[in-house]
Formats: sequence, C-alpha cells, structure tokens
Amino acid sequence: MRKPVIEFDRFTFQYRAQSEPTLHGIDLTIFEGEKVLVVGPSGSGKSTLAHCINGLAPHFYPGERSGSLKIMGEDASALGIAELSDTVGTVMQDPDGQFVGLTVAEDIAFKLENDGVSREEMIRRVRAAAEEVEAEAYLNASPQELSGGQKQKTTLAGGLVGGAPILLFDEPLASLDPYAGRATVELIDRLHRDSGRTIIIVEHRLEEMLHRPVDRIIVIDEGRIAADLPPDELLCSGLLREKGIREPLHLAALRYAGCALSPEIRPRSVETVDLEKGGRAEQLRRWHDANAPALRPTDREPLLEIERLTFGYDSADPVVNDVSLTVGRGEILCIAGRNGAGKSTISRLICGFHRPQSGTIRLGGRDITRDTIRERAETIGFVMQNPNHMISKPLLYDEVALGLVNRGVPEADIQDRVHETLRVCGLYPFRSWPISALSYGQKKRATIASILVLRPDILILDEPTAGQDFRHYNEMMNFLLKLNADGMTLILITHDMHLMLEYGQRAVILSEGRKIAEDAPARILGNAEWTEEAHLQETSLHRLARRVGISPEDEFVSRFIRADRGMN
Repeated sequence: MRKPVIEFDRFTFQYRAQSEPTLHGIDLTIFEGEKVLVVGPSGSGKSTLAHCINGLAPHFYPGERSGSLKIMGEDASALGIAELSDTVGTVMQDPDGQFVGLTVAEDIAFKLENDGVSREEMIRRVRAAAEEVEAEAYLNASPQELSGGQKQKTTLAGGLVGGAPILLFDEPLASLDPYAGRATVELIDRLHRDSGRTIIIVEHRLEEMLHRPVDRIIVIDEGRIAADLPPDELLCSGLLREKGIREPLHLAALRYAGCALSPEIRPRSVETVDLEKGGRAEQLRRWHDANAPALRPTDREPLLEIERLTFGYDSADPVVNDVSLTVGRGEILCIAGRNGAGKSTISRLICGFHRPQSGTIRLGGRDITRDTIRERAETIGFVMQNPNHMISKPLLYDEVALGLVNRGVPEADIQDRVHETLRVCGLYPFRSWPISALSYGQKKRATIASILVLRPDILILDEPTAGQDFRHYNEMMNFLLKLNADGMTLILITHDMHLMLEYGQRAVILSEGRKIAEDAPARILGNAEWTEEAHLQETSLHRLARRVGISPEDEFVSRFIRADRGMN
C-alpha cells in the first residue's frame, strides 16, 4: 500500500494582507515516491500551495489557515520552518534570491552549518550533494558568477544536502535557456529514479516538463483543484485550453489536423504519440498541403544599426565580439542564445548602460554611441529580465507611474495612462497592492507596464514571458502587437522558442558573444548545428513534421504558426 507523505484535507489559506482566501478547501494526497507536476494560471494559488508545503506560508508569508495539512504524517501547523526544511527541500524559481554563501560550497553547506554538523561530515555531504547534481567542478566559484543552469544546480544541491525525502521545485525552468531547461528536467528525473524521493514541481512550461514522465498533473485554478489526472488523460480532456494553460505544440497541431485524441495514443510527448493508428500521419500531411505557406517578411527601413560592436567587462575577454545587426522600423526582432551568450549585454549597450570598446550604434541614421542613458531613454525602453532589479516603489500604481511623474506628466493623464496599461497587463485589480504581495510573474508584468506606459519608439524586453502563464502571455503579446502595428519596434531577448516562433519576424542567434545566425525563426530552429551551438532546442513541431515525413520541417512549422494566430 502506498504511503501518503503530503495530505491536504479541506485546507484553506488566506494571506493576512488579502480579503479573500487564496486556497479554498483543498483535498489532495501525494504519495511517497511520486513525481507530481502542478500547473495553473498566474495567481491561481499554485505557488501558495507550495509555500504551505515548505512552511513559507504562514511562517514567512503571514496568513490564516483552516482544515488540515500533514507532512510525513505530522500536523504541519505544529512544525516550524526549520523542522519542515528537514523534510521538504525547496528549489525556488529565482536562484539569486536563495543564495547565502560566498562560494557554491558555502551555499550548499548552509543548512548543515545551522544544524551543527561537524566540519568533516559537512565536507563529505556537500561534495556528495554536488556530485549528485554534477556541480562538483565549481564548488569554489561564487554563485553570482555561474550560468543560469549552474545556479539551478547549486540551489538543488542545497536542497539535497539535508537528506530531505521530499523535493519541491517552484518554477525551476523560469530563468533557463532551452538546453539548460531540458538538462534540468533530465536531472530531476534522474534524481527521482535513483533516489526514490517524492518530487513536486510547480511550473508553467508544461511541454518542457513532459520531456520526462510524471505520474500526475494537478491543475490549480482560482485556489481550487480543477483536475488531478495522469498526463495522457489531462491532455485529451480540453481542460488546459479552458483554463488558459498552454498545451504542447504537437498536440495543438494534431487538433488542427482533425486527429482524434485519446489517452490510448499516449499524446504526452511527440516521441510517444501513436501517429499511424487512425491515419493521423496522413491527416497531418493533408492539413499541411491544404494550408498556405507563410508570407516572407518584407524589407524595412533601418531604424537601429549596430556595426562591429565589441565590449567586455575585462578588455581581454569580450562578452560581445564584433557583432553587427540591423533592426528595421516597425520590426519584431528576437535575439536568442545560451545563457552568457551576450544577449543582455547587447541590450545594455543599446540603452547606454555600457560603453562599447569599439563599434558604432546608430538610431535613425544618427550615431548615438556617445548619447547618455537619459537621452536614449526618450526613444528606447528597456525591461530587465529580473523584475527585482527594476522595482523601486512599494506600491504597484506608484511603480508604473514613476516614469511619467519624472517626465512631469499631469496627474490626471498619469492616472488614465497607468490604469489603461495595468488593464492590458492584467494587473488592474492589484493597482493598490504592495508589490511585495505580487507573484514573480506579476512583478514581471509590473516592470513591463512601467516601461510600456512611457510608449517608447523601440521597446527591448529581456525574457518577457519568464514566469507568465499562457493567458497573460497572450494578452501581453497581443498588446505588444498593437503597439507594433502603430509603429513601435520590438526587440525580444528570449529563451522562449514558442515566443520566437509565434511573434519573431526575424531572429538573431548569438553564441559566446558572436552572431552565428540570422534568419526566420522556424528555419533557425530547424538547423541542428545552430541550435546545438546556441543551446536552443528544436520544437515538438519540427520533430512531428519529421516523424510524418514533411520536408522542409520549417514550412510545416510556419504554416502551423500562421494557423495558430488566425492568419489563414
């Protein structure tokens, strides 16, 4: 008989700062050794569910609870956060917010130091945890110097070192490039198989998580459990679309082609789905032939021109090396590549936060290389990847209004523009909230809103979809498309291959500070050499096309994107 390790019984939780509960009457049992994925829209309560499991709620986030929650058979209300950490190891979505040590080894050892473990035992256990996650090579490095994937491994080792039988991952893929994200999914799966630990994963990126098997998917919506099903059953139910959760792309393609879906065909991944029975492969080929090819992008007047740009924090080791690119007026350009490829550095060079060692930046034909940050900000808006690096006001309204206040806009106009932007960004109901009460994804939208409200000519967004659910992702991108239709030029720095495919008119790929590719996104993601070098991943659409014999694969992908956006 399976042993329950987490038991919610009619459990309700309400944050002290809120007037309504975030979780309502939760009944949920997770058994020893299970691997469970929790999904749901932003603000649905899935992170609160995780916080109740690891004790952050109510010990760090104060609130009232009713019903019962048992962890390993003990009443969670009788356990302190330190006691819960012995049972539940947590890996947060923002690794930078979890680091406490000057080196990776010190950070991993933090819990052992608090527990008074001897130095010899501590060294042994830290090394064992690092080896388990393949992080032993950089034990002496500073956590802040690591790549996104290495940071994730460090926080994971910190959760493992105490021997906790339950591992809880809160958005583990949020800041990772596709290659590092896939490696993280595989690492979690290996830990699950080798150790038999109970694994709970809260994550937006459903398709990536299903690269490896999970036992159940729990859907949270408006603080309640909307579904608790095996993956194949859930994917065929239609519930994901109903709740605004993105279904895997290959599944959407099968629906568009009119293919009958049932759990028996194992639709959880493009590798497992049965395409031969029922003639699904033939249906996909017919659908492809019946749909029009994607339109080729038209040439645009150059707006932003970067010529032979080189920059390094250490002059002997350039982060951006002899890069040239042109952004057309009114274009949507994606810049992609692995963590540390130089994508964010280029955006900071454009905005004037760094001065290039060599090269030229022209805007509308004028050299702006010597313009100040303030001068460039009149026409170029920049939204950073980490929202915590941009927020400076305690209240949401004041944060979004700050740029307008600094520009001397009348208060009546400020209120109209702030409220309009908050509505578009899905944040209007929280306009009077403290920013500290928002989720990571909501904070991300708040920083985007604070720049959108200024209506710049060029908007640069660094990882705009990180931490966003599918509904808010669509709302945000539809708003950006309207701005683009009105003439705003968009530069999207992204790890999100779906975003690049759906909205990028052109993509530039960087690797180790150099430009290695510039083409239509579908063609780039179909090139194995480029994707491997830049740590990208081909989509399930490319693999689906290959499985049914459609060539070139990028044509199938382009036709899918055209259909998906209602452009037929």
